[in-house]
Amino acid sequence: PGPETMRKRKMKLAVNFLTIGLVILSLPCGSYTEIPPKPPGSVTVLPPVKPAGGPQAFPDAENSNLPVFTMDYARIQVPFEVTLWVLLASFAKIGFHVYHKITFWVPESCLLISIGLIVGAIMHSVHEEPPAVLSYNVFFLFMLPPIVLESGYFMPTRPFFENVGTVLWFAVVGTLWNSIGIGMSLYAVCQIEAFEVQDINLQENMLFAAIISAVDPVAVLSVFEDVSVNEQLYIVVFGECLFNDAVTVVLYNMFIFVADMPVVEPVDVFLGVARFFVVGLGGMGFGVIFGFVASFTTRFTSNVREIEPLFIFMYSYLAYLVAELFSISSIMAIVTCALTMKYYVEENVSQRSCTTIRHVVKMLGTISETLIFFFLGVVTITTEHEWNWGYIMFTLLLALVWRGLGVLVLTQIINPFRTIPFNFKDQFILGYGGLRGAISFALVFTLPDSIGRKKLFVTTTICMIMFTVFIQGISIRPLIEFINVRRTNRNLETINVEIHSRLIEHTIAGVEDLCGQWSHYYWKDKFLKFNNRILRKILIRDNRAESSIVALYKKLELQNAMEILDTVSGDINAGSSIVSLQYVYPLCPSSSCSFSLSLSLSLSLSLSLSLSLSFAFSLACSPSLSFSLSTLYSVKASSHLRYDTTSLAHLYLGSFSHSSLQILSTSVRLDVERCAQRCSGSSPGSGWATQGHSKTCPEATPALSWLCA
Repeated sequence: PGPETMRKRKMKLAVNFLTIGLVILSLPCGSYTEIPPKPPGSVTVLPPVKPAGGPQAFPDAENSNLPVFTMDYARIQVPFEVTLWVLLASFAKIGFHVYHKITFWVPESCLLISIGLIVGAIMHSVHEEPPAVLSYNVFFLFMLPPIVLESGYFMPTRPFFENVGTVLWFAVVGTLWNSIGIGMSLYAVCQIEAFEVQDINLQENMLFAAIISAVDPVAVLSVFEDVSVNEQLYIVVFGECLFNDAVTVVLYNMFIFVADMPVVEPVDVFLGVARFFVVGLGGMGFGVIFGFVASFTTRFTSNVREIEPLFIFMYSYLAYLVAELFSISSIMAIVTCALTMKYYVEENVSQRSCTTIRHVVKMLGTISETLIFFFLGVVTITTEHEWNWGYIMFTLLLALVWRGLGVLVLTQIINPFRTIPFNFKDQFILGYGGLRGAISFALVFTLPDSIGRKKLFVTTTICMIMFTVFIQGISIRPLIEFINVRRTNRNLETINVEIHSRLIEHTIAGVEDLCGQWSHYYWKDKFLKFNNRILRKILIRDNRAESSIVALYKKLELQNAMEILDTVSGDINAGSSIVSLQYVYPLCPSSSCSFSLSLSLSLSLSLSLSLSLSFAFSLACSPSLSFSLSTLYSVKASSHLRYDTTSLAHLYLGSFSHSSLQILSTSVRLDVERCAQRCSGSSPGSGWATQGHSKTCPEATPALSWLCA
C-alpha cells in the first residue's frame, strides 16, 4: 500500500485505541455495569403494546404551546399590595384636603385610622388576611428611618439649640420617669387576682411601659402651627417627640433582653444604666461623623448636580445602619447626622438639589407614617385580640397620671434655669399633648412571640392610641383657644427682625462675658467663631463667612420670586431693577406706610437702645473690659457723651460687612420709595426729595434722610 493508505490506517487505529480507553475510564466501578441478578420468583413486566386503532392505556403527554396570556400573582403579591395601600392612603389624604374644615378640626391621623378601620372591616367580612409586611426588620430598617430623618432635617435649628437643655430634660428624664412609673404601677395592678394577669412579671411590664411612653404628637404640632403658639412650647414638644423616640427604642431593646432573664441581679441594673448612656452617646458620635463626611462630600459635587441628593439620603441611611450594626441608638445617629449636615450641605448643593432633598425627605416620612396609621386601623379589625378591661383601663389612667405628674415635677425643676419659664397653661398643654401614635404601635406589633401576653399588649396599645389620638387630638385645638395659650408669630422673617435678634444676641453675649456667666449665648458666640475659622473652610466650597442678614435677604428674595412665578398676574418682565426688587418686601394693604417704614424706625430705636446700654455698662465696668458689639467698643473708648443718632448709627453699621450694608441701604431706600408712592402717588424709581417727602408723608423722619443717603 502507498503512504497515504498507511497514514489512514494509523489514524483509524489511533482512534480505536482512544475510544477503548475512554470507555474504560468511564467505568470506574463495576457495580455500574453489572446487571443485577433477577430476584427469585419475579415476573418480567413487558412494556405496554399500543393497539392499532383503539384507545391507549397510557396516552402521550400533550405538547405545550406558547401561551398568549399568563398571570403570576404570587410573584408580585407583596409589592403590588403595598403599592395599592400607598395609593389608597394617598387618595384618602387628597380627599381630606378637598374640604379644609375636616382637617381643621380632625387630625389626619384620626382620618387615616378611620379609613384603615373601614378597609379592615371589608377584609374581615370577606375572610381576607392583611399582608404580613410590618415585621421587626421591615419597621426598623425601612419604615422608621424616613420618619426620623424628616423630623431631624426639618427641626428648627436656632430655637432647638436655644432650648436644647429643656428638650433633653423632658425627652430623657421624662421618658425614664414615665417608663419606670407606669411599669411599677402596672406590676402592682397585676398582683390583683381579680384581673387574672398575675403571669405578667416586672420585666414585661417595664417593657410594655417603655413602649407606651413613646409620644407622637403629630396632631398637636399641626395645631400648634395653625394657632401659632409660643416658640418655646412648640420646640419643646417637637424636640421631646424626636428624642423621646430614641430613648424609647433604647429601653425597648434593653427590656426585651431583660424579659428573657429569669432573675435580674443588681449588677444587671448597673450594666443597663451604663449601656443606656453608651448607646445614646455612641449614636450621637456616629451621627456627627457621617454628617461631616456628607458635608465634605458635597463640596466636590458642583459638576454632578444630578446626584447631589443621593449623597444626603445615603449618608443618613448609612449612619442609621452602622449604628444598628453596633447595637447603638440608630435614631440618635440619623437625627444628629441630619442636624449636622443640614447647615453645610444646603450651602454646597444647588437650589434645585436643596428643593429635591426637602421634598423627598418629606414625602418618604409622610408615606411611612401614613402606612403605619393605615395599617393600625386594618389590624384593629382583622387581628385576634385579648381583652382585659381592668388592665386596659388602669393603663389609660396611669399613663395620664404619670404624664401629668412628670410635666409638673420636671417643669418646677427646670423653670429656675430658663429665661422664659413655663406657666401653668404651658404645663397643661405639655401634659395633655402626650399623644401616642405610630412608634408605639409598630414597637408593640413587632414584639417577639416569646412574650406570653403579646396579644394583650397589642390590644392595650391600640386602645391607648385610639383614646389619645381621637379624644386628646381632636380636643387640643378648642382647649388652646379656651385657655388662651401664649402666641407668637413664628413666620415673621424680615431683615428688621434679624437685625434686632443679632443686636440682642451680641449685647447679651457681651454682658455674660463681663459678668462671668456662660449661657448658650456665650457658647453660641464661641461656636460661630470656631465655625467660621475652621469648619467652614473644610466643609464648604465657598468658605467665606456670610452674614445672617445677607442669607435672610437671599431667602426672602427667593421666596418672593417663587410667589411671583406662582401668581398669574405677576409681572416678571419688569424693566427696572428697583421695581423688581420691590417684591422682596410686599406691602400689606391694611398697614399702609407704617409697615414699610418699620425697618427704618425700628433700626433707629435699636440704635438708641444700644447707646443707652453702652453708656450704662461703660460707667459700671472697667474701661479695659469690652463688649462683642462694635458700638460698645467705640463708646467705651470715647471720653464724652455727645453722640447723636447719626454718628451712633455709623458706629453700629460699621460692624456689618460691605455686602450687608449694601442690602440694608437698598432695603431702606425701597421702603422710602414705596412710602412716597403710597403717600404722594408718584411712580417708583422716579426719585424723591426729602423735604417733599416729609410734607406728603407724616411718618418720614430725618433719620430716613441719612439712612437713604
